[in-house]
Amino acid sequence: MDRRGFIRSGIGSMAGLGLGETILLTPNAAGALNYRPLADGARRKVKNDYRTARRTTSVCLNCSTVCGIEAFVQDNKVIKIRGNPLDPNMGSYMTCAKGQSGPTINDYPERLLYPLKRAGARGAGLWQRISWEQAYNEVAERIKASIASGHPERVALHQGRSRIDAEINRFLSAIGTPVQLNHRALCSSNKRAANYVSLGETDWESIDAERCRYFLNFGANFYEAHQGGLHLVSRVVKARFDHGAKLVTFDVRLSNTAGRSDEWHQPFPGTDGAVALAMAHVIVRENEIDHEFIANFVQPGLATIRDWLAPCTPAWAAGLSGIAARDIERLALEFARKRPAVAAFTNRGAGAHYNGFNAERAVIMLNALVGSIARPGGYCYGLEEKLSISRYPQPLPLPPASKIRTDLEDPPEWPLANRWQKMKVGQVVYDYLRQGRAKLDVYLSYTLASPMTWPEGRSTTVEVLLDEKLIPFHACSDVVYSEMAHYADLILPDASYLERWGMDIRNNMELQHFVTLRQPVVTPPGEARSFADVLFEIGRRLAPEQAKYFQFGSHEDFVRVQCSKLPATGPDGRQFKDGFEYMKHYGVYVDRSQPKPYDVFQKPLSAQQLDGSRVDAASGVIYRTGDKGKESAIGLSAGGKAVRGFATPSRKFEVHAPEVALVAGTLGIADDGMPTFAQVPWHRDLPKDRFILTTFKWNVHTQGRTASQKYLSEIVHDNPMWINAATAKKLGLKNGDLVELTTYRPRSGAASQPAQQAYRGTGEKIGSAQLRVFVTRGIHPRVVAVSNSLGWISGGRAAEGRSGRRVEVAAHGIAPDAAKAFGPAPEPDDLNAGVWWDKKNGGRGNGVNINALLPINPQPLVGMQAWFDTVCSLRKV
Repeated sequence: MDRRGFIRSGIGSMAGLGLGETILLTPNAAGALNYRPLADGARRKVKNDYRTARRTTSVCLNCSTVCGIEAFVQDNKVIKIRGNPLDPNMGSYMTCAKGQSGPTINDYPERLLYPLKRAGARGAGLWQRISWEQAYNEVAERIKASIASGHPERVALHQGRSRIDAEINRFLSAIGTPVQLNHRALCSSNKRAANYVSLGETDWESIDAERCRYFLNFGANFYEAHQGGLHLVSRVVKARFDHGAKLVTFDVRLSNTAGRSDEWHQPFPGTDGAVALAMAHVIVRENEIDHEFIANFVQPGLATIRDWLAPCTPAWAAGLSGIAARDIERLALEFARKRPAVAAFTNRGAGAHYNGFNAERAVIMLNALVGSIARPGGYCYGLEEKLSISRYPQPLPLPPASKIRTDLEDPPEWPLANRWQKMKVGQVVYDYLRQGRAKLDVYLSYTLASPMTWPEGRSTTVEVLLDEKLIPFHACSDVVYSEMAHYADLILPDASYLERWGMDIRNNMELQHFVTLRQPVVTPPGEARSFADVLFEIGRRLAPEQAKYFQFGSHEDFVRVQCSKLPATGPDGRQFKDGFEYMKHYGVYVDRSQPKPYDVFQKPLSAQQLDGSRVDAASGVIYRTGDKGKESAIGLSAGGKAVRGFATPSRKFEVHAPEVALVAGTLGIADDGMPTFAQVPWHRDLPKDRFILTTFKWNVHTQGRTASQKYLSEIVHDNPMWINAATAKKLGLKNGDLVELTTYRPRSGAASQPAQQAYRGTGEKIGSAQLRVFVTRGIHPRVVAVSNSLGWISGGRAAEGRSGRRVEVAAHGIAPDAAKAFGPAPEPDDLNAGVWWDKKNGGRGNGVNINALLPINPQPLVGMQAWFDTVCSLRKV
């Protein structure tokens, strides 16, 4: 029988797929079996000998915290992962559940193994195995055509959590395109923008948590899903144990963080900013402030701030938030009287609202009023948190950055999105393509599951991905056959984070600069390859003027150069050939040569810095003319001293941001530049039969990365809808009842900027889903909550919630038993019958993709997605 007469079916068939053969990959393709311990009933033991296992340091990437790890390998299999105690954030061998799941990724039975080219209609799932050489050439030829046509900007790279920004930037700059799209507006851009506006130089604070005496937490769930949460938790616990630090949490839901707090308060959604302003009112009214810091380093000054805060009384905030005025007053004074070792901080709970940018600013301002900015135990910053070329060089020559701009990567409706860094407005990308706001020739996606994780992902996103006029060519790099890969023209099998190189950096809870090395601990299966190496190989196949930027070699060679300025002598005195070998051994470099950045704004300017400078008499800002003849602010005259100040235009902490007011005015938005509170327009006068839907993450999942890992989905695979007990009683609902949840598009209102009317409406229906209810007192009565990261229709049996055989073979008109022509099936794996949550086995299934029901809803100016403002209704089924 001719093997090439068959179309193989199912991801498990890929292992034996020959070059040029065809495979059918469709969502939910696995056939269900009745549950039993193992497919053949046998019991197996894996003999792991940790004494003889090879230890290699690397960096986890199952979430954005990117912890340093040690992997233990036996027979090219990762048998154990633990923390790298040299990582200053870790400080121990501890890792979370996601880190512990790492060994399951590399030999995951549903990995993509070979480059695949679409062999049928886009989205039909029919693929042909091709060689890497063919894959490289096909992508390169299309890119060369875009460059030759004078439109390099029609090449776009859309990334999820990549951690290879330097490599991606090099590739795109060589082409001449600026279109590097990301997911930051769906994640944290309001928080980052608020820090930049206030402090001028950082996108993420580093709370000096171990020395803190009072934590005011507005919506951060760091016990589960906060960036750096594991490391923050350990230090908060130590602060509470060692010196009785208090933790107060504001959240609409009893998260694990709220449940472990000394006090939990439930504000009405989107009113965190009002609560923070009322606290500021009390602190200023009672004079519990740091007068010296405000006088020297806060703009616009105490008198203006006092007048502005006058209407923001606790009673005013109580009417909006539902939190008692006496509690607002009490907590504000408790916080202020513990100064300066206090920290008020946020995360998506406060920021992922239509008014989230100013809510974030209002919370940060509390730290300025009490003088905890950059103080021991306070709200610290000032660490280098990027892989700067000066410190981590790259192979020469370096390609120049593109000077082209497009609406796709820099939408004018949100002028603050890219003001400080490339935060983009990713949720509008597909709609902009549909509108004709931009054109693409080549669309490269990397670790991105936008049909699953984007608002309107199963409608707007999929419609555009299917349209070959809007996206003529889509090459997708991923580890598994994801919902993104299903709509590609070319699939490039990626190496997992335990199979590739890379440098990584994060803010340090110990307030010292550090960098980590990701290195392969095992070889990838099949022909899977690191996406960075794929980009470099494509780059070498472009025209000579682009190819010259990729002659340095492999990704390993790239990283070797990045390490060239690091020391060769280890902390234990051990000598290495160079910084690269140092990093391969230790996995981490911590720069202990600099003091902790306490009072960094008061750092004196040197005589050399002051040479040729001038001081503006009105503002105290110190200016100096640079080598290119351009004058720029370098510091501030404060208290008779020339100091660094903040990196804002005024060189002060900016409560008032003139730049924000100016930019808002150009769009016709009334904004005074202060972090003023405005209620989410469509939350005003909310009808009694309407609720506000919020979403959240469990500590074992990230949005698009973990559901395919069986041991994590085994822990959390279903997402019932949380509802308040009193509300459930009124609706006649009890625990486990089935409800139909329906979501609605935001209504247009006077507060909406004109450019955003495309994402407003008259409250029309978006979609519906049926969910089981979880009745609890741990949620606000006007809120319902559904966790995200679940409800996959493609991504492997664990993600799909389906037991079944990994290998299924179908033939055109040939009986299924013809499969024997391909030899014996692989040995059964624990997904064969071990997905006990499969509905066909009596389980609860794999949940609902709640993001599909949420509207595209960018916040003004910055453009962050307002995830937590969606109005919904409920109907008992």
